[in-house]
Amino acid sequence: MTSTDARPDRAAGLVFPPGFVFGAATAAYQIEGAVDVDGRGLSIWDTFSHTPGRTFQGHTGDVAVEHYTRYPEDVALMAELGLSAYRFSVAWSRVLPEGAGRVEQRGLDFYRRLVDELLAAGVDPWLTLYHWDLPQALQDRGGWTDRDTAARFADYAGTVHDALGDRVRHWSTLNEPMCSALLGHMSGQHAPGLRDAAAASRATHHLLLGHGLATRALRDRGADSLGITLNFTPMTPATDRPEDVDAARRLDGQQNRMFLVPVVTGAYPPDVEADLAAAGAPLPIQDGDLETIAAPLDWLGVNYYFESTVQVRDRAPDDPTHFIGGEDVVELDPEGPTTTMGWGVSPGTFTRLLGWISEQAPGLPLVITENGSAWPDEVAEDGAVHDPERTDYLLRHLEAVTDAVAAGADVRGYFAWSLLDNYEWARGYAQRFGLVHVDYDTQRRTPKDSARVYADILRRHREAQG
Repeated sequence: MTSTDARPDRAAGLVFPPGFVFGAATAAYQIEGAVDVDGRGLSIWDTFSHTPGRTFQGHTGDVAVEHYTRYPEDVALMAELGLSAYRFSVAWSRVLPEGAGRVEQRGLDFYRRLVDELLAAGVDPWLTLYHWDLPQALQDRGGWTDRDTAARFADYAGTVHDALGDRVRHWSTLNEPMCSALLGHMSGQHAPGLRDAAAASRATHHLLLGHGLATRALRDRGADSLGITLNFTPMTPATDRPEDVDAARRLDGQQNRMFLVPVVTGAYPPDVEADLAAAGAPLPIQDGDLETIAAPLDWLGVNYYFESTVQVRDRAPDDPTHFIGGEDVVELDPEGPTTTMGWGVSPGTFTRLLGWISEQAPGLPLVITENGSAWPDEVAEDGAVHDPERTDYLLRHLEAVTDAVAAGADVRGYFAWSLLDNYEWARGYAQRFGLVHVDYDTQRRTPKDSARVYADILRRHREAQG
């Protein structure tokens, strides 16, 4: 555990390249609330969270942290912390209530107000078009298992850019398509809650196709800072047994390479294609798709939280796998301290991962679009929130980034997850990732000690840049 006295010295030792972007990230369904306000349509997360048994204690994002009305206060917090950038997502069903067709200007007006508030505060908006909240109307027609959804996503991208492209420079198409495809369609732990290998394979390909089509639509409108955000979990075999080594290869294929490689090279890894086909879930590739998926990017978003150790072992019947054909593989509990999510803390792996991604995507700048940890935070008697575990995690992972940069990785920015405590998807409100504590009864915001340390790092960086 890091002592309070040691933190300034550690912060002083962190040196980042000129122009490095520091921010924090959020997602629409996790913070906005106001799910039935100003014409917003239903999303798959509205449906999923209101289905009994799907989320922790039946928690929903109906209220979340009321960012829809409290955004001026939240932007003021960003400015107070010295953030140079803010990564947020647009709720598709707030803009297009049926997923396509009629545009809801009141929804777009909210994002116009938010962007204007950010710019007035000197905070650069980084906009993500899709963070898992597909309009329910499109899900009713097949969702991401239907190829047409990719085309509708491109239309939506164009609609948002037409409204905000004069003020928003940085655009990300998808956040963590692995989670949308595999947690949503294979293990059923996320919306839409399916457990169908063929559906998961189709969703994977159509999400990536949608990314390519949307990238093209944005580029045609003049956007010049385009990316996609992928989540990476390095997979390590528990033993050197051939079956465990192959299990790590298989899970690495679907967690990491199945999304990175086609975006960068225009081809799926052959071993992943073979694994999916052997499981009866081939990718539904059509002529020209892979060229579309590999549309040129300006940066790659990297989300990292933990590494995983895997072993071939029988799974419990009530423990569905996220991975197609992965019913014989388990991810072992990590050794050592874990976050309240049950995740281990592995900053050294983060450094190695950034090096590996740089090798796989040579010449493509990297931006850390999410990195953070959940801990059992409480407001202390002095009115502050002391979170030494998160502060230590933050410092160690920022050190890992500087180590990767020193080794040659072209990392251009870091966004902490998350700005605010919020609705943590199927985990409800039981997990706190925020730099800022939120009292869910009063909605009072209280910056935690980690936020103050982060602000100090940002201040030192600005001063070093002159």
